[in-house]
Amino acid sequence: MTEAATRTDARRRNKVRRIGALIRKESYQVIRDPSSIAIGIVMPVILVLLFGYGLSLDVKNVPVAIALEDSSPGARALAAGFELSPYFNAHLVRSMREAEAMMRAGKADGIVRIRPDFSRQVALGNADVQVIVHGTDANTARIVQGYAQGAVAQWMARRTAAGEVLPASPITVQSRLWFNAANDSHYFLVPGLIVLVMTLIGAFMTAMVVAREWERGTFEALFVTPVHADEILLGKTVPYFVMGLIGLALCVLGGVFLFHVPLRGSIWILVLVSTFYLLIALGIGLVVSSVTKSQLVASQLALLLTFLPAMMLSGFLFDLRSMPTAIQVITYILPARYYVALLQTLFLAGDIWTVILPNAAVLAVMAAGLMLLARVTTRKTLA
Repeated sequence: MTEAATRTDARRRNKVRRIGALIRKESYQVIRDPSSIAIGIVMPVILVLLFGYGLSLDVKNVPVAIALEDSSPGARALAAGFELSPYFNAHLVRSMREAEAMMRAGKADGIVRIRPDFSRQVALGNADVQVIVHGTDANTARIVQGYAQGAVAQWMARRTAAGEVLPASPITVQSRLWFNAANDSHYFLVPGLIVLVMTLIGAFMTAMVVAREWERGTFEALFVTPVHADEILLGKTVPYFVMGLIGLALCVLGGVFLFHVPLRGSIWILVLVSTFYLLIALGIGLVVSSVTKSQLVASQLALLLTFLPAMMLSGFLFDLRSMPTAIQVITYILPARYYVALLQTLFLAGDIWTVILPNAAVLAVMAAGLMLLARVTTRKTLA
């Protein structure tokens, strides 16, 4: 072995040794001194603003596919009732297959099926309208079912007011929930819980711990050592990355075995997309702590940039379509929005690639960008 190769090998061994020492040090610190959460004055103000202006519990503009298989005037009038309703964003299709494709791709939250023999069955007094609702959000599903029944009732009232004589009970609505037949709210809450746990471990704890080291001056001690910025980042991220994966495993196991939430998608895809989101959260925590160097400021920024948006502006608790347009635009820059969509799809619908691929791609780009930004800010700090 040449002298240059020997020096290169020695440098590589020293680099691995330094990274291992940093990881052990950070792991011991996590075990001995868990971070405390600092609550500032800004958080209540932001909560009031978000609840007062940015959020609404009313469900509006729900995308539904109207499978109009009957071309009679009565059937078209019923479909028009859904199209004109402020509660629905109706998409008219000609077959149930097209409607099911929209539902599986996440382009529709419900299907209203008007069967081919609708007009004849209305005349006989035993017609039915099938309503299929996406069950990932049990509360929204119940509301949409009620809206659909109301739309049918209004159609009947309009025909009666026009002087048409209808049978005593011409139409019944047959409702069925897709992906959540039991209408169990746990199916909706468990994926959101994973988002919150990954956000807290990744962003909040990382920001707090790194900022605490800046306050205590322990980072200055690293400046006189051969340690590099890359090694610092690895030493800080690996312990919390492992903690995040442990939190993910506990949430998945608890959801599947305690609350009987189905995991219909691939566990490996779930781990992959969770890795992307965890790297995003870690990157945000590192950047915030490097910029602020204060536990109080870092905790407030991490709370405002990650936890609150993940809880309220991701589609976890509130329907994004019910928010003002400006707030909807803001949600597109929040990684939690894409992660919630992925989790709900993987748990309840399965490996729907038209949903998985674009959302996972966005998370991957965000993860790469934030880790690069964390590297740049750390380099500037060490310079």
